[in-house]
Amino acid sequence: MTDSPEQDGQTRKVLSNGQVLAFVVRQWMRQPRAFALSAGLMLAAVLCDLSAPWMAGGLVNAVSAPPAAAGVPHAWQAWGAFVAIYVVLLAIRNLGFLSWNPFAACNMEALINEAFERVQSFSSDWHADTFAGATVRRVSRGMWGYDTISDQLVLWLGPSTLVLLGLATSMLMRWPVVGAFALVMVAAYMAVSLTMAQLWIRPANLKSAALDSEIGANLADAITSNAVVKTFGAETREEARFAVTASAWRRASVKSWNRAIMTGAVLNALMVTLQAGLTGLLVMMWSRGEARAGDVAFVITAFMLMSGYLRNFGENVRNLQKGLDDTEAVAGYMQTEAQVADHPDAAIFRRGRGEIVFDRVSFKYKGQDQALYERFTLAIAAGERVALVGPTGSGKSTFVKLIQRLYDLDDGQIRIDGQDVASVTQESLRRSIAVVPQDPALFHRSIGENIAYGKPDADLEDIIAAARKARAHDFIARLPNGYDTLVGERGVKLSGGERQRVAIARALLADAPILIFDEATSSLDVETERDVQVAAEALMAGRTTIVIAHRLSTIRGADRILVFNEGRVVEEGRHRDLVAMNGAYARLHAVTEGAA
Repeated sequence: MTDSPEQDGQTRKVLSNGQVLAFVVRQWMRQPRAFALSAGLMLAAVLCDLSAPWMAGGLVNAVSAPPAAAGVPHAWQAWGAFVAIYVVLLAIRNLGFLSWNPFAACNMEALINEAFERVQSFSSDWHADTFAGATVRRVSRGMWGYDTISDQLVLWLGPSTLVLLGLATSMLMRWPVVGAFALVMVAAYMAVSLTMAQLWIRPANLKSAALDSEIGANLADAITSNAVVKTFGAETREEARFAVTASAWRRASVKSWNRAIMTGAVLNALMVTLQAGLTGLLVMMWSRGEARAGDVAFVITAFMLMSGYLRNFGENVRNLQKGLDDTEAVAGYMQTEAQVADHPDAAIFRRGRGEIVFDRVSFKYKGQDQALYERFTLAIAAGERVALVGPTGSGKSTFVKLIQRLYDLDDGQIRIDGQDVASVTQESLRRSIAVVPQDPALFHRSIGENIAYGKPDADLEDIIAAARKARAHDFIARLPNGYDTLVGERGVKLSGGERQRVAIARALLADAPILIFDEATSSLDVETERDVQVAAEALMAGRTTIVIAHRLSTIRGADRILVFNEGRVVEEGRHRDLVAMNGAYARLHAVTEGAA
């Protein structure tokens, strides 16, 4: 394996061809019986192919003598055998293809589902370091790369190799010199194909594939941020930036394609040598009386068969190498362990009242020299409303991310209702925590589906009730399709305030015992903010609520305010008490009051 720096900032191990092939074989073994059936039919087709030159030679021998009365039936029998072998060959080969198609489709479905599941399981850090567009391109290309590898190996290269070696061995048994020459030339052809594909074509393929992923990444980055591009009138600049990537891809692709063509030229030269040598040797043997017309017909037919397979062999090897390169990233994903993984014996999180305890927690971000939290201890009582304030980078967002177990701790424990968050499944844990982020992202689905995302079995009445509490129902009702309106990618069809209210409705409907608000009303006008605050008050009743606040006016009613600084709580208490202390919170309050 080698290190490959990606455009999205990651450095990952590039798997060898052998490792990718091992991954493909594991996909085949999902359905061993179906694979055995298809492979058996392909093997039967190979036996028919090997029989064809012998049938051709027999027919030529049968018709080369004068048509005596006794020889005519024999000639027709030879003709019948010659035709029959091709009929059987075509029938078996088609049956092989028909059995292969559902086998391949099922494996491709399983592969892309597994790849999606694996990528979903990777940590927030992994996704933050990786372009979504590049990941999408790698996964989709990997599915088709697997198909290419499987087709080349089972349908083409495997049969080709058996036919070529079988014909050369047949010649070796009958005419040792001819057979030895055929074996040497076939071995040389295969060796040159494989060596050039691995050492000369593959580096160019990998470069081209990486730039193909970069094209997908840049497209996704620019298109998803199209509103920003238009705001700054930057279309021409983005087009120029994209053109640089497209130009690099063009140069790399032309280089890859040209290397394939030059490899083909070398292989064609070997093919001509095989043709000249085989036919020349048989003509020489015929001139000495050591071979009959049927023998010459056998060799010519064998060469025509071999040349077809050899020509395909070179192309198949190049296609195989491209398939291996396209599949390499997905195979690598499958060997990459989830950065935050459930323990093998992880239990299902049991919902309680929402007591949260940080017990001597130590945590450091990847790539940071200094820990953000060192033996940090804090308890939040069930049903308590806690606000987190402090400067950027003080540890507020990290606090709520650790509660959701988006990262693993370096030391200590976080317990919710007495359960260590590291000992329960992440999915069950996060279903018990409703989050309303500062900049909510919605799916390009209907508003109703987005509201019901935390409770997909909710009926329309429940969805509408949640929307009413979040003060979202009125604007939804005015839309042409109401709750069936598609919101666009990441919710771009809605205003910031509308997206915020949909996200609040989503949290309301989830009915989780723990609520996290990341300045959830920051995009709302004053009147709507007041309405949503009233709805939030009802929602918070009996639930543990954590609010990351930037506007201190929104947290005056909190049971406790925690003032963070460099991963420590430097002050805590109620709003009035903290203002009276004339400390860090009082200074923040003075600043915000002055700004107001």
